[in-house]
Amino acid sequence: MKVLNRRNTILYSFILTVFFFGSIHFLYAVKAPSSRVQLEKIATHIVVGKVQSVYSNKGREGIPLVSGYEYDHKVAEVKIEKVEKGKILENLVYVRYWSRAWKGIGLPPPGGQSYHPQPKKGDQCRFYLSKNSFDGWTDENQDGGYNVVYLNGVQPIK
Repeated sequence: MKVLNRRNTILYSFILTVFFFGSIHFLYAVKAPSSRVQLEKIATHIVVGKVQSVYSNKGREGIPLVSGYEYDHKVAEVKIEKVEKGKILENLVYVRYWSRAWKGIGLPPPGGQSYHPQPKKGDQCRFYLSKNSFDGWTDENQDGGYNVVYLNGVQPIK
Protein backbone atom coordinates (compact mmCIF):
# COMPACT_ATOMS: atom_id res chain seq x y z
CA MET A 1 0.00 0.00 0.00
CA LYS A 2 1.43 3.37 -1.04
CA VAL A 3 0.87 6.15 1.46
CA LEU A 4 1.75 9.00 -0.87
CA ASN A 5 -0.08 8.43 -4.10
CA ARG A 6 -1.36 11.26 -6.30
CA ARG A 7 -4.74 11.48 -4.54
CA ASN A 8 -3.22 11.56 -1.02
CA THR A 9 -0.58 14.11 -2.06
CA ILE A 10 -3.28 16.51 -3.26
CA LEU A 11 -5.31 15.94 -0.09
CA TYR A 12 -2.29 16.49 2.19
CA SER A 13 -1.31 19.61 0.23
CA PHE A 14 -4.84 20.98 0.59
CA ILE A 15 -4.93 20.26 4.34
CA LEU A 16 -1.53 21.89 4.90
CA THR A 17 -2.53 24.94 2.87
CA VAL A 18 -5.76 25.39 4.83
CA PHE A 19 -3.89 24.92 8.12
CA PHE A 20 -1.16 27.41 7.13
CA PHE A 21 -3.51 30.17 5.95
CA GLY A 22 -5.96 29.52 8.76
CA SER A 23 -3.31 29.93 11.45
CA ILE A 24 -1.08 32.63 9.93
CA HIS A 25 -2.78 35.42 11.92
CA PHE A 26 -1.45 33.85 15.14
CA LEU A 27 2.07 34.72 13.95
CA TYR A 28 1.40 38.46 14.14
CA ALA A 29 2.51 39.90 17.43
CA VAL A 30 1.10 42.77 19.39
CA LYS A 31 3.33 45.85 19.28
CA ALA A 32 5.34 46.15 22.46
CA PRO A 33 5.30 49.51 24.24
CA SER A 34 8.22 51.73 23.25
CA SER A 35 10.97 52.58 25.70
CA ARG A 36 11.50 56.18 26.77
CA VAL A 37 14.52 56.40 24.44
CA GLN A 38 12.45 55.12 21.49
CA LEU A 39 9.63 57.56 22.26
CA GLU A 40 12.09 60.47 22.44
CA LYS A 41 13.64 59.42 19.13
CA ILE A 42 10.29 59.25 17.27
CA ALA A 43 8.74 62.36 18.85
CA THR A 44 9.20 65.74 17.21
CA HIS A 45 7.71 67.42 20.30
CA ILE A 46 7.50 66.46 23.97
CA VAL A 47 5.22 68.42 26.30
CA VAL A 48 4.05 68.12 29.88
CA GLY A 49 0.57 69.37 30.59
CA LYS A 50 -2.89 68.88 32.02
CA VAL A 51 -5.78 67.50 29.95
CA GLN A 52 -8.54 70.11 29.82
CA SER A 53 -11.01 68.22 27.60
CA VAL A 54 -11.28 65.08 25.46
CA TYR A 55 -13.34 65.11 22.25
CA SER A 56 -14.42 61.89 20.58
CA ASN A 57 -15.84 60.73 17.23
CA LYS A 58 -16.89 57.10 16.74
CA GLY A 59 -17.06 55.32 13.40
CA ARG A 60 -17.32 51.79 11.99
CA GLU A 61 -15.25 49.97 9.42
CA GLY A 62 -16.50 46.94 7.53
CA ILE A 63 -19.93 45.37 7.10
CA PRO A 64 -22.16 45.98 10.16
CA LEU A 65 -22.96 42.88 12.27
CA VAL A 66 -20.53 40.74 10.26
CA SER A 67 -17.09 42.29 10.34
CA GLY A 68 -15.21 45.41 11.23
CA TYR A 69 -13.78 47.53 13.96
CA GLU A 70 -15.43 50.35 15.82
CA TYR A 71 -12.97 53.26 15.96
CA ASP A 72 -13.04 56.04 18.51
CA HIS A 73 -10.93 58.92 17.18
CA LYS A 74 -10.06 61.28 20.01
CA VAL A 75 -8.54 64.72 20.44
CA ALA A 76 -7.33 65.87 23.84
CA GLU A 77 -6.97 69.56 24.66
CA VAL A 78 -3.81 69.92 26.74
CA LYS A 79 -2.75 73.02 28.67
CA ILE A 80 1.03 73.08 28.29
CA GLU A 81 3.09 73.54 31.44
CA LYS A 82 6.48 72.64 29.97
CA VAL A 83 7.91 71.99 26.49
CA GLU A 84 10.77 69.46 26.68
CA LYS A 85 11.41 69.05 22.94
CA GLY A 86 10.42 71.04 19.88
CA LYS A 87 8.92 74.51 19.69
CA ILE A 88 5.28 75.26 20.51
CA LEU A 89 4.36 78.92 20.95
CA GLU A 90 0.77 78.40 22.11
CA ASN A 91 -0.19 77.46 25.66
CA LEU A 92 -2.72 74.86 24.41
CA VAL A 93 -2.08 71.90 22.13
CA TYR A 94 -4.61 69.50 20.62
CA VAL A 95 -3.29 65.93 20.43
CA ARG A 96 -4.79 63.08 18.39
CA TYR A 97 -5.01 59.38 19.20
CA TRP A 98 -7.54 56.56 18.82
CA SER A 99 -8.91 53.35 20.22
CA ARG A 100 -10.68 50.53 18.47
CA ALA A 101 -12.77 47.51 19.37
CA TRP A 102 -13.53 44.47 17.23
CA LYS A 103 -17.29 44.27 16.56
CA GLY A 104 -17.22 41.48 13.99
CA ILE A 105 -17.95 37.79 14.27
CA GLY A 106 -15.09 35.59 15.45
CA LEU A 107 -11.53 36.62 16.17
CA PRO A 108 -10.26 39.99 14.98
CA PRO A 109 -7.78 40.07 12.11
CA PRO A 110 -4.17 40.94 12.89
CA GLY A 111 -3.36 44.59 13.26
CA GLY A 112 -2.55 47.31 15.72
CA GLN A 113 -4.08 47.73 19.11
CA SER A 114 -5.39 50.90 20.74
CA TYR A 115 -3.21 53.57 22.29
CA HIS A 116 -2.49 52.83 25.94
CA PRO A 117 -2.75 54.53 28.34
CA GLN A 118 -5.35 57.04 27.16
CA PRO A 119 -5.57 60.40 28.91
CA LYS A 120 -8.71 61.51 30.73
CA LYS A 121 -9.88 64.99 31.64
CA GLY A 122 -7.82 66.30 34.55
CA ASP A 123 -4.84 63.97 33.99
CA GLN A 124 -1.33 65.39 34.23
CA CYS A 125 0.77 63.71 31.51
CA ARG A 126 3.91 63.79 29.42
CA PHE A 127 2.95 63.66 25.73
CA TYR A 128 5.33 62.36 23.07
CA LEU A 129 4.02 63.95 19.87
CA SER A 130 4.74 63.73 16.18
CA LYS A 131 4.07 66.58 13.76
CA ASN A 132 4.46 66.04 9.98
CA SER A 133 6.53 62.87 10.47
CA PHE A 134 6.35 59.16 11.37
CA ASP A 135 4.37 58.67 14.58
CA GLY A 136 5.12 55.01 15.26
CA TRP A 137 2.07 53.88 13.23
CA THR A 138 2.12 55.80 9.96
CA ASP A 139 3.94 58.60 8.16
CA GLU A 140 0.72 60.02 6.70
CA ASN A 141 0.64 62.71 9.39
CA GLN A 142 1.36 65.64 7.06
CA ASP A 143 -1.41 68.10 7.98
CA GLY A 144 0.35 70.04 10.73
CA GLY A 145 -1.53 68.31 13.57
CA TYR A 146 0.03 66.63 16.59
CA ASN A 147 -0.34 62.85 16.76
CA VAL A 148 0.47 60.98 19.96
CA VAL A 149 3.37 58.61 19.26
CA TYR A 150 1.94 55.10 18.87
CA LEU A 151 1.47 53.04 21.14
CA ASN A 152 2.33 54.52 24.52
CA GLY A 153 3.12 58.17 23.78
CA VAL A 154 1.08 59.33 26.78
CA GLN A 155 2.81 58.92 30.14
CA PRO A 156 0.70 59.85 33.19
CA ILE A 157 2.55 61.82 35.87
CA LYS A 158 1.64 60.81 39.40
